[in-house]
Amino acid sequence: MEVQHERCAGLDLAKDSLVACARIQSRRKVTRHIETFGTSTRELLRLSEWLQQHRCTHALMEATGVYWDAVWQILHGAVETVVANAAHVKAVPGRKTDVCDSQWLADLLAHGLVRASFVPPPPIQQLRDLTRTRAQRVREKRRHVQRIHKTLERANIKLAAVLTDIMGQSGRAILEAMIAGESDPKVLVGLVNYRVHADRQKILDALQGRLTDHHRFLLRMHLAHVNQLDADIELLDLKTDQQLEPLRTQLQLLKTIPGVDTVAAHVLLAEIGADMSRFPSAGHLVSWAGLCPRNEKSAGKSFNTRIRNGNPWLKSTLVQSARAGARTRSSYLRAQYHRLSARRRKNKATIAVAAWMLVATWFMLRDGTPWNDLGVDFFDRRDPARSAPRLTRRLEALGYQVAITKAPHPAEERPAPTLGSVSQ
Repeated sequence: MEVQHERCAGLDLAKDSLVACARIQSRRKVTRHIETFGTSTRELLRLSEWLQQHRCTHALMEATGVYWDAVWQILHGAVETVVANAAHVKAVPGRKTDVCDSQWLADLLAHGLVRASFVPPPPIQQLRDLTRTRAQRVREKRRHVQRIHKTLERANIKLAAVLTDIMGQSGRAILEAMIAGESDPKVLVGLVNYRVHADRQKILDALQGRLTDHHRFLLRMHLAHVNQLDADIELLDLKTDQQLEPLRTQLQLLKTIPGVDTVAAHVLLAEIGADMSRFPSAGHLVSWAGLCPRNEKSAGKSFNTRIRNGNPWLKSTLVQSARAGARTRSSYLRAQYHRLSARRRKNKATIAVAAWMLVATWFMLRDGTPWNDLGVDFFDRRDPARSAPRLTRRLEALGYQVAITKAPHPAEERPAPTLGSVSQ
């Protein structure tokens, strides 16, 4: 097998140690040097000097948790550092040691048998930290809201049955009054905003429970966590907006996509960046995101067509945006969703719409063009001869008799010009 890198290294990472294998090939002779390092900054600097002493041009390591990040920051300027998915570089079974793993990684890199993972530049990495931390804070807030709901149910207070959002203006006012010691349902009903459509008698019945000091203590604790998380989310939004100042144009482009709001646009830029040259085509980006079917075939049979594992932060955001875009009126995404869900399951149609949105994102960021919606009637306009029989069958199923007559073209209805008439 052809050797692409004569001087390279494989790095097997752990929490407290790192085993490096420098693979040096001179003609047909291969020499391997094994060394063990720590993971402190001093040890990683010694690793960098050791690689330079052996004149290694490339180094390969697995994406193991967050341990690879510090190694990447120190080695990236000294040698060409490659980070690979651990699932793509599995060693031969039964030969699993740190030394064997480092030698295996070095052999894979030397023969060009490994595919490098996408490592964004430092500004995008910082943006990723902000958007992922925000998603975690939102998830934590949701859990505390569920605990508040659980505490109210134990006190037999059915607040969630009469209010859509117990953390809204009316819900918070009632919770704060309960925590302060108020237990009279008539007083609590007076805190409900006039815009709430629920019947006041139903709200009064829902607030009649057995709230004890123990319940008030739990509500106070959970509500304090929710307020702190709200403050954290607001601060993260402000910091993210400042971080995205150089990418303001790309942010506005992504917000033109139906179903993509400010938060979703932040996540898209944080996960894939603004430089689309890292992905050779839109298909590569969709595959990297895990929104395309698996390709597992043998003897002409397909064994598994489920979508691949990909970036979970990007995938979940795109699925939410696809559902929002499918509900947008007069949108091409709505037409695409209903067209696919008619013959496939709704979840598959949602994934297909999310993949199509990511394809559009690739072209928009590459060319700097905004969203150009094709319209909800795009498929009818594209193939009228195919749409007419389908619509006719639907009318006939409702009990109507339909006779199709082709309407004249607008150019044919225009009267012929007469002598003496002048058009400018």
